[in-house]
Amino acid sequence: MPPDSVIAIAGSSGLIGTALVYALRATDHRVLRIVRRAPANGDEVSWNPDTGEFDAGALRGVDAVVNLCGVNVAQKRWSGAFKQSLRDSRIGPTEVLARAVADAGVPVLVNASAVGYYGDTGVTPVDESAPPGTNFLARLTVDWEDATAPAAQNGARVVQTRTGLVMAPSGGMLGRLKPLFSLGLGARLGNGRQYLSWISLEDQIRALLFAIAHDELAGPVNFTGPAPVTNAEFTTALGRTVNRPTALMVPGFALRTVLGEFAEEGLLGGQRAIPAALERAGFRFHHNTIGEALAFATAPTRT
Repeated sequence: MPPDSVIAIAGSSGLIGTALVYALRATDHRVLRIVRRAPANGDEVSWNPDTGEFDAGALRGVDAVVNLCGVNVAQKRWSGAFKQSLRDSRIGPTEVLARAVADAGVPVLVNASAVGYYGDTGVTPVDESAPPGTNFLARLTVDWEDATAPAAQNGARVVQTRTGLVMAPSGGMLGRLKPLFSLGLGARLGNGRQYLSWISLEDQIRALLFAIAHDELAGPVNFTGPAPVTNAEFTTALGRTVNRPTALMVPGFALRTVLGEFAEEGLLGGQRAIPAALERAGFRFHHNTIGEALAFATAPTRT
C-alpha cells in the first residue's frame, strides 16, 4: 500500500475508526471520512445511509473503503425495536457502500463483521471455515456479510473482519469493566466456562492495515487474538492486571433477568475463534495472550 493511498472510512468516529484514521495519517495515507453531516473539509464526503443517498463519484480514485458502521450490541437491553436498529445500522449502510464501491470501481472493501457469526461454539475452536450459528447475532452477521455482495460481484476484493472483543486503553468493554475491577467488584459471569475471543486495539488496527494491503486476504477473516480464554480466565487476568481480587460471581439467572436475550447470547455464550486466515497470510500479533493485551490496554498513558 503506497504512502499516498486514499482510504475512505465509514464509521470513522468510533473506537476503532478513530484509531485507524490516526494510524493511516501517521503513515502518510490520505483518509476520506464518510460522514452523515455536511462535509467540513475536502477530506470528508457526506452520505445518508438511511435513505441510500451516496454519490459513488466521491469514491473514484479511492484505493480501499473500510466500513465500520454498526450500533453497539451491548448498548441497551434488547427489545424488538433495538434488535431492528442493530440490523438497520449494519445491513443498509453496508449495501449502500457495496454498491458505491462497485459503481466507482474501488478495488478493496474491508467490512466490519463479528465472531458472533459462529453462534455459541462452546469449547470447540472455530476458524473461518466453520458454519454460522442459528441465534440472533449469527443471523444478523450472516446478513451483514451478505450485504457486501454487490462489491464482490463487481470484482472488488472483500474482506469480512470477524472481530472479537477489542481490548482498548479507553472505551469499549474494558472501559466499563476496569473501574469495577479496580474497586474489587470484578466477577465471573455464570459458570465462567463460556469462551471470549479478544484482540488488542493495537493488533486490530495493524490487522486492518494488513487486510487493506495484502491481496491474498479475501472473504471472512477472524480478527481475534491467537489464544481465546474463558470468562473465568479473563476475569482472573483482569483482576491480576489491576491487582484486585475477583472472587465474585454473577449468577446466570440474574443476568437473564436484568439483560434478557443479550445476556444469553452476549455474556453467557461465546466463541472460541482462531485467527487462522490472518496467521496463514503471515500476520504476527504483538499481543498473543490476554495478559499481554490487558497490560497494553491498562498501561499508564505516557506523555
